[in-house]
Amino acid sequence: MDLPALAIAANDLRNEIAKVLVGQARAVDLILASLLCGGHVLLEGVPGTGKTLLVQSLAGALSLEFGRIQFTPDMMPGDILGTNLFNFQTNEFTLTPGPIFTQILLADEINRTPPKTQAALLQAMNERKVTIDRQTMPLGSEFMVVATQNPIEQQGTYPLPEAQLDRFLFKVAIGYPVREEEIEVVRRHGRGAIMPDPGQSGLKPVMNAQGLKEARETVASVLVSDDILAYVVDLVRATRTSPIIETGASTRAATMLASVSRAWAALWGRNYVIPDDVKFLAKPLFRHRLIMTPAADMDGLTPDQAVEAILAQTPAPR
Repeated sequence: MDLPALAIAANDLRNEIAKVLVGQARAVDLILASLLCGGHVLLEGVPGTGKTLLVQSLAGALSLEFGRIQFTPDMMPGDILGTNLFNFQTNEFTLTPGPIFTQILLADEINRTPPKTQAALLQAMNERKVTIDRQTMPLGSEFMVVATQNPIEQQGTYPLPEAQLDRFLFKVAIGYPVREEEIEVVRRHGRGAIMPDPGQSGLKPVMNAQGLKEARETVASVLVSDDILAYVVDLVRATRTSPIIETGASTRAATMLASVSRAWAALWGRNYVIPDDVKFLAKPLFRHRLIMTPAADMDGLTPDQAVEAILAQTPAPR
């Protein structure tokens, strides 16, 4: 797959998702970029803004298997990974795989389960494999986690550990649609009280696992100049020296930013990364990795504002 073909395929994916989901174009583009470089995404938004529908539509347009885990406070790691159960007929233990064995996994309301259970996703997200009773099994290169969390509800929730957050490529804010988009949502889906089925909206698969593999190979060939690489590293290092940030971004963040910048350029048909790609992706990539100082928190400063300041102060290559 060459770059023009990839750009056309990406536009086809956008069009298919738009048959089901109205608006949220920026979130769709960020998820597509994450998909093309093998990243995972955390979606944050109030209930009823289409987060689940977005992930279902993405899986349908890609012709990939969709799985969903509804996280709850009493959930255990075995409920996600699976477990070995004793078969009395064969006198052997048989693996009963958990819902993590899928291709596009929706981790719904991930912050409702304790850190012990959240940690069950760490190996899967980092290595695309899981270990159950000393047996390691692959999940496949297509495996992608899209997690959701509700920012306004605190009762019965647990903050995600920093190690977990660092494995998400992006944290994408899902907001309310504008008035015209909301009218269109009601026009399309205002016939029943239940969530619409993407299959009934005419959504058709426009890419499969082989096409995704070829697209990722194309993305890997996108050029990132030494100046851009240095700019990426300078931005990451600046998060560690900012007076309003207590803990900055990791080296993993730098490699992820370089990788997804390639994917972002490829989405628009370019075979090279420009500084504006890096600047646009910096906020969703950094915002969940930065821990603000107590003084900054008291002043109401946010990670997004800290990133804006760093972008303004760090010279970009010409």
